[in-house]
Amino acid sequence: MSSPLILPYRNVLPTIDPSAYIADNATIIGDTHIAADVGVWFGCVVRGDVNEIRIGARTNIQDLTMIHCAERGQGTYLGKDITIGHSAVLHACSVEDGALIGIQACVMDDCIVEKGAMVAAGALLTPGKVVKAGEVWGGSPAKKLRDVNEGDRDFFAINLARYVSLAREYKAAQSAH
Repeated sequence: MSSPLILPYRNVLPTIDPSAYIADNATIIGDTHIAADVGVWFGCVVRGDVNEIRIGARTNIQDLTMIHCAERGQGTYLGKDITIGHSAVLHACSVEDGALIGIQACVMDDCIVEKGAMVAAGALLTPGKVVKAGEVWGGSPAKKLRDVNEGDRDFFAINLARYVSLAREYKAAQSAH
């Protein structure tokens, strides 16, 4: 069985809470902090080499996602209870608590996705955009489509709970080997 690739950069090693699940083929580099019950799934790259990356508790980063930061400007900051869909790209941005980033969405430099907001699947959030709390943005380039509704909030909660549970199950199996 293989193990995740955890690499220092400039003598800084990632810090990963022991309860976090990091898939066996994920790569975590440099000044990266991963909090409790986070799931970093298969094929993800979290590259805190030229700036810092912070990932809050219970956030799930689904398969093939790339998270990086900018050398000049800000790091990448993900709050708690966030879902990042498969194959998303997050670069030098901030995503606040309870937000959802859809499958294959791209969130660029200096963007802010506020609390409980959603960036739809396939969206391109161009540099400097702010998705206000409770808004849904989509398209390429992304623009506001509507406000988050009760069905969205239910989906966020169900999906988040499912991924936290799944990460714990995978973590237990990984620890057993």
